[in-house]
Formats: sequence, C-alpha cells, structure tokens
Amino acid sequence: MPTNISAAQRGLFTIVTILYWTSMYIYVPTLSPYLKDSGYSLQFIGIVLGSYGFVQMLVRFPLGLFSDRWGKRKPFILLGMLTAAASCLLFVIPGSWIWPLAGRVIAGVCASTWVAFTVMYAGFFGSGGTGRAMGNISLMTVSGQMLGMLLSGWLTDRFSPDAPFLLGAAVAIAGLLLALLLRETPSERNGQSGMSVAKIASVVRDATLLRVSLLSILAHGVLFITMFGFTPLKAAELGANGTQLTLLVFSFMLPHAIASFGSAAWLVPRFGYWPTIAAGFVVSGICTGLMAAAPSLEWLYVTQAVNGLAQGLHLPLLLGLAIRDVDGSSRATAMGMYQALYAIGMFSGPFLAGWLNESWGLDSGFLFGAMLAAAASLLVWRWAARDRRRERPRSAPSRPKD
Repeated sequence: MPTNISAAQRGLFTIVTILYWTSMYIYVPTLSPYLKDSGYSLQFIGIVLGSYGFVQMLVRFPLGLFSDRWGKRKPFILLGMLTAAASCLLFVIPGSWIWPLAGRVIAGVCASTWVAFTVMYAGFFGSGGTGRAMGNISLMTVSGQMLGMLLSGWLTDRFSPDAPFLLGAAVAIAGLLLALLLRETPSERNGQSGMSVAKIASVVRDATLLRVSLLSILAHGVLFITMFGFTPLKAAELGANGTQLTLLVFSFMLPHAIASFGSAAWLVPRFGYWPTIAAGFVVSGICTGLMAAAPSLEWLYVTQAVNGLAQGLHLPLLLGLAIRDVDGSSRATAMGMYQALYAIGMFSGPFLAGWLNESWGLDSGFLFGAMLAAAASLLVWRWAARDRRRERPRSAPSRPKD
C-alpha cells in the first residue's frame, strides 16, 4: 500500500531532487572544454570524468547497505546536498590539477547518495507502484539535469567560466536548507531486524538485478562517453559557443525527459520490457556511431535528439527492474548494489574513451560507445529469447486425450 505522505511533502521532495541534479549538472556541458582550455590533456580529462563513476562504484553499495541497516534515508539526502556544494567550489580553486580531480571525486560521493533519494521516493508508492515511482523520479532527474545544463553555456558566455560552479554551489545550499524540512517516512522494516548476511546474499543473487546491472553498466558507459562526457568537446571542435552548447543540451535532454516519463507508462504495456529496452540500445548505438561522422553542429543536434530519446527508453526501465522483485527492507541495499555496478560504466566508459581519444582522435571514443550499445543489444536479445523458451512449455496447450 502507498505510504500516507502529504502532497506538500511530495512537492518538497520533488523540488529538492531537482535542485540536487541541477547543482551536479550545471557545469557538465562546459566541463571538458573548461578543462581543455585550462591546458589539460584528453587523457587527464578522461580521468577526471571517470573519477565520478569510480567513487560511486566504491561508495554506493556500502551506503545503501548502511541505509537499510539504519532504516534512514534523510541523512543521506542531506549529505548529498552538502557534497554537491563542496564539489562545485573545489573546481574554482586555482593553481593545481588536484582541485578539478577532487571536485569530481566529491561529486561522485554526492551522486552516491542518490540511493537514498530513489528508495525514499519508492516508499511513497508502496511495492506495487515501483514502476510509476521510478518513471516519476526519472522525470525529476532529467528535469534537474536539463535545467542545470541549459544554464551552463549561458552562464559561461554571460559571466565567466567559473560562473556555473558558483551558481551550482548556491543551488546546492538552497536544496540543503529545503531538505531539512523533509520528514522521514515510516520504516519499511515492519519490525524486522536489520540486514543480515542471508538477506544480503539473497539480494546479490537476484537474477533480474544482475541482468539489469550489467545492461546499466553498458548504458552508462555510452551516456558518460557522449552527452555527459565528450559530446560537448565535439561540439566545441565544430565551433560551438556557450549558447550553442545550451541548444545541444536541450536537443538531448528534452526527448530524454519525454521518453523517461513515457517508456514505463506507454511502451512497456504494449511491447514489454525487453523489446523496449532493446530498441533503446539499438537506436542509441547507431546515433553514437554517427557522431563520429558529424560534419556540422546541425548534424550533431539531430544525433543527440534521437540519442536522448533512445537512452530515455531504457534507463528508467532498468532502474525500476533493479528493485521490482526486492522486498522493502532490502531495497536500499539492492539499489546501492545496482548503482555501484552501473558506476563501473560511468568510470570505465569515459576513462577508456579518453585514452582512445588521446591516441586516435576524439571520434574513436564515440565508436567505442557504439560498440558498448551493440553489446547491450545482443545481451537483451539473448536473455529475451531464453525467457521465451522457458515460458513456452508452460503456455503450450495440453495434448487432447485419444
């Protein structure tokens, strides 16, 4: 049953969530050009971009486990807003390569607290409403990311390259103050003891969780190679200014937001989970590969619009499937494991693409991203075919007696 949460609290949670993502993504479109203009190599830029996912890979699962043992979500939301402000401020400290790296590392800590956000919001809807909850919170995520990324180029052009970081810190502090007003929902344990070794083992062995985690590693590898990684640098090489970077972000994020909200509500009831997820990976892989041949900004806008739509098809569905079959008292652990595993893609995708870009040029990283999407498509096809074979004997009509 849905938890008895007031509309005011749901609205407050929505605002805090949007501010959380805005503060983290307000500098993302200008980050790789900012670092390159500061004199850093493409390989170092890849390390900075990848450190964000590397930290999450280490922190998210323990954080989710601790949240379940403690039965609390709000303290981690407060930690997320605090580290969001700190990460933005670290970028504007001059004089050493350590500061941008430290800023992105702390941003990884901030993003790790997303475990608490997702589980707290899922608790508003009860176990039967997980798909709807994840569709809603995915829309909040994309809305916050889009708001921040749309401001990024304008702030850089209108004020200075440091302006996105400074406003991001201010937004995070505002979100921290509002998050203090959130009320912790009743514990989902219903009198159960905290996480045991047996329950952890049960979560870790969940077949659906393992499948969607592997797919999400590949999905986030593509995402953090493209729009959240080197796509803005590709646009800068094609002559984009801050305003044109804003248009590039808009071309990606608006279709992404629409697809994130609609995939679970409209497409899954008609086509099923696996076909919808597969379609997202196939189209995303094609668009990512085409970026390598982009002759103009207009071409790049088109590829990003379709890519945003495609990635919005599968990312919310994978998020919802990660905790669909997990009981309430173990959800933060399952979500922490899921998010820790997909952080491998957030780290390894831009890290390997940065190495490829330094050796063979910027377009090689996009071709690598297309290969990741192709691998995910093949996995989805294989698992869907296996599931159909398993279900066929059960659904086959019994043979009539002679």
